[in-house]
Amino acid sequence: MGLEAALPVDGFMTTQLRRVIGWARRNSLWPMPFATACCGIELMATACSRFDLARFGAEVMRFSPRQSDLLIVAGRISAKMMPVLQHTYAQMPEPKWVISMGACASTGGVFDTYAVVQGCDQFIPVDVYIPGCPPRPEQLIEGVMAIQRLIDEQGLPPPGGKRKPFGIVLQPNFAPRPQPVGLTVS
Repeated sequence: MGLEAALPVDGFMTTQLRRVIGWARRNSLWPMPFATACCGIELMATACSRFDLARFGAEVMRFSPRQSDLLIVAGRISAKMMPVLQHTYAQMPEPKWVISMGACASTGGVFDTYAVVQGCDQFIPVDVYIPGCPPRPEQLIEGVMAIQRLIDEQGLPPPGGKRKPFGIVLQPNFAPRPQPVGLTVS
């Protein structure tokens, strides 16, 4: 595919093992969707050809926690679903990352009730928070890219694989257009 032409016939390449492992981990994220509401539609749109999450090596959605290393929590989490989310997170192999997608997953959103968890970070560690209701697919791609940048910086996982969550909050990458008619409150 062109690599053979770029290398000399009897040549060799040198690099560091940690860089090769980091490159492989960075470009082979296997996300597991935990979509419970409207953010799940935006998560599905991210994998379609218009946005193409495959460009970033994360197109293989796994629906088994034992085969995934990136948990995407999209939508509101009810109190009954929280034990399922915790069990799913516990079954994922280390190192693992978590994206909290949308206002409901991050803070409970507009559902300030006893039945909705006010932020999944109270029960599982979250690495990247994506704002919005619902967030755009471009924002989810930016969140995946943020995790990839941090994998590059992190290098090899620590002994035992355990690490602290990053806790990054992405800024919205769009500005809402002004309303065509001025709104007044009387």
